[in-house]
Amino acid sequence: MKNHQDIQERTTIIRPAIGWHFLNINELIEYRDLLYFLIWRDIKVLYAQTIMGFSWAILQPLIQIVLFTIIFGKVANLPTDGVPYFLFSTVAIIPWTYMSTAMSDSSLSLVTNQTMLGKVYFPRVIYPLTSIFSKLLDFVISVLIIVAVLAYYRIVPGMNLLYLPLFVVFMIIVPLGVGLWLSSLAIRFRDVKFAMQFVIRMLMYTAPVIYAVSSIPDEYKFIYSLNPLVGVIEGFRVCLLGGVLDWHFIIPSLITAMVILVTGALYFKHTEHYFVDVI
Repeated sequence: MKNHQDIQERTTIIRPAIGWHFLNINELIEYRDLLYFLIWRDIKVLYAQTIMGFSWAILQPLIQIVLFTIIFGKVANLPTDGVPYFLFSTVAIIPWTYMSTAMSDSSLSLVTNQTMLGKVYFPRVIYPLTSIFSKLLDFVISVLIIVAVLAYYRIVPGMNLLYLPLFVVFMIIVPLGVGLWLSSLAIRFRDVKFAMQFVIRMLMYTAPVIYAVSSIPDEYKFIYSLNPLVGVIEGFRVCLLGGVLDWHFIIPSLITAMVILVTGALYFKHTEHYFVDVI
């Protein structure tokens, strides 16, 4: 038998990082199983006890595309640079739908799951990441709409299609950066919950979802290009419908998105230590 002196108790003390730090990537890798579980949980909960199931991932954007085609394409007759409005709106609404829902869900992810925050330790950034990645399934399913519409209009994407994975990553970066900022702010300021609905509506009109970039006056194009949504949607359109990638629009948008992501990650980590106290 071992003597009492030979038995050493090991105590692990978890202290939150105080100050300005970046997200701990190694810690995220260590908790990857939890991330996978939460993503799968969100997917199952979203479609639990629904008759249509995953069909809603196609119906929701499809209904929006039809309405936009009637209102803005037929009634308002907005210019689309010669592209049929149904096709023009489809390649924009699909990435827009992903970004808007991912931004909304990730921004409220900590408040929604507040009961778990004080019970056990895990990287809090897992909750915003869960919302970002779980919504990708809806995006992948809704891409079938783009494929069907391109086939209907007999559009074959050109070499620009090779850039599409870049814009998919770009599309993920935008809501992730916004989600990191707003989820940490929502802990202290519950106004974020009410403001998000208004912000999402406003963002639609600041991005070329229902109108063409060419309709923006030249003197405002650089300021307009600082909107990260502009680079994503314009990139999707050019990759799928053809044309010349205007990097004067895309690069400023990408820089803005990266700034939002990096500063959001820093702010999230800086405020993480008081999440439980404030909730």
